[in-house]
Amino acid sequence: MADAREHVLTGTRGAIHVREWPCPRPRYVALVVHGYGEHAGRYEELARVLTGHGAAVYGPDHMGHGKSAGERVLIDDFEEVVTDVRAVAQLAAGAHAGLPVVMIGHSMGGLIAARYAQRYGAGLAALVLSGPVIGRWETPGRLLAHADTHGAMPDVAVGPAALSRDPAVGAAYAADPLVWHGPMKRPTAEAFARTLETVAEAGAVRGLPVLWLHGDDDRLVPLPGSRTGVEELSAGGATVRIFSGARHEVFNEIGRELVFADLKDFLDTVLGG
Repeated sequence: MADAREHVLTGTRGAIHVREWPCPRPRYVALVVHGYGEHAGRYEELARVLTGHGAAVYGPDHMGHGKSAGERVLIDDFEEVVTDVRAVAQLAAGAHAGLPVVMIGHSMGGLIAARYAQRYGAGLAALVLSGPVIGRWETPGRLLAHADTHGAMPDVAVGPAALSRDPAVGAAYAADPLVWHGPMKRPTAEAFARTLETVAEAGAVRGLPVLWLHGDDDRLVPLPGSRTGVEELSAGGATVRIFSGARHEVFNEIGRELVFADLKDFLDTVLGG
């Protein structure tokens, strides 16, 4: 895989850093949309798999995340994040005109990708959702309910062990200076709750192939809540792959070769392999 390149775009709230993993002769573009508190740099292995499969891969750091501008993990309007991702799609289209575009959203990135598909789905060839925050996700409401009288949120951070059964994944996450290790902020929790409602109300993205990947031991974004959202978004037409024993990050799980194989098979079916 060629060395990653860095781009800086003007986003809705400041500079957005974008990582590009080039492919010498790409047959499609893959937009990787990362999750809460992390950054695109954590998707090196996924990018290697995708570039080997023929994709030019692009992954932005969202506002307040990774190398991008903004107060850390503060997102008070996910519609602005979707607009930023749209700018990344346009950057990719300028370099690879005419190639089909696949969007892969993990966790919070699944929520962003779902909303992107509702707004700009005509420009997508496929949508992949990994452990997506979609449907019934109770965490924002629970955190808001336990905020103190001054609005301060509970000091609850993502536990590295909840990400994967591979201890190396949790150790790298805990040591990563670009990862947020503190509590969720109130405006972000409120924005999550609003956007979950928005996606539910906006309805299905009919005609867009959807792949749903999820671990059945995901305790951060439990499978049953996501199932409701995926079924509504895809009008019951999603391709579903549930991985036994897997936790939240199926792309970083033990046995992830099976996840990557299912992803490539799905894309080959959609794009022609």
